[in-house]
Amino acid sequence: MAEPSAATQSHSISSSSFGAEPSAPGGGGSPGACPALGTKSCSSSCAGSGSVALYPSLECSGAIMTHCNLDLLGSSNPRASASHVPGTTVHDLIFWRDVKKTGFVFGTTLIMLLSLAAFSVISVVSYLILALLSVTISFRIYKSVIQAVQKSEEGHPFKAYLDVDITLSSEAFHNYMNAAMVHINRALKLIIRLFLVEDLVDSLKLAVFMWLMTYVGAVFNGITLLILAELLIFSVPIVYEKYKTQIDHYVGIARDQTKSIVEKIQAKLPGIAKKKAE
Repeated sequence: MAEPSAATQSHSISSSSFGAEPSAPGGGGSPGACPALGTKSCSSSCAGSGSVALYPSLECSGAIMTHCNLDLLGSSNPRASASHVPGTTVHDLIFWRDVKKTGFVFGTTLIMLLSLAAFSVISVVSYLILALLSVTISFRIYKSVIQAVQKSEEGHPFKAYLDVDITLSSEAFHNYMNAAMVHINRALKLIIRLFLVEDLVDSLKLAVFMWLMTYVGAVFNGITLLILAELLIFSVPIVYEKYKTQIDHYVGIARDQTKSIVEKIQAKLPGIAKKKAE
């Protein structure tokens, strides 16, 4: 029997693309049926996902089934999948991933630091507590009046927050303490290492840094340094992310220059030079 011409095959493919059900391979099955599954073809199952019709010879292959599954997954509600967003982290805050949250944290902490620069700690804490109590008491009275006028029984306006369990279990407390002890022990080890001059160069670096900090302390007080530090924390990361290539280039040059200077200093120190030679 002569094979169908290319034009006939093209016509068959075009017909299936426009929704015509092709005959099953071998002519032994119902139109559009899958010999392996006895059900509608893969292209039929993908019709709901908006994908185009597939070639008849590929309808029941594993690759097409995978394609159908991916289309069906992709056609699911994107808002439901997008709702599983992880909580805001420090990294997200300093890189301004959420402008509203970062702006709130940055503004609040900056106002507190500026207040501490102008007033005593006791005054700032007292004013903050008074402001918070003014808001909560006013809202409590307002809701009570509204409930009395409307004769409703909504209950306490902060009941949802009052019922929140904020107790800290002993296990969680021990976990936090263990994590803190790791950092404390590491810091103690570093302090002993620097002050007992385990490495002369590292101890000299600390001495030079402390000498420079005496000049900084003569110009700025602690609160001013904290304010400058917050401004840098919330500005430098976003600038670095924008100009990462250029900054990395110049930082690499500075690192190479510093490394060469340290190596020259180490070469001139007799004890370190002898230790390196060994």
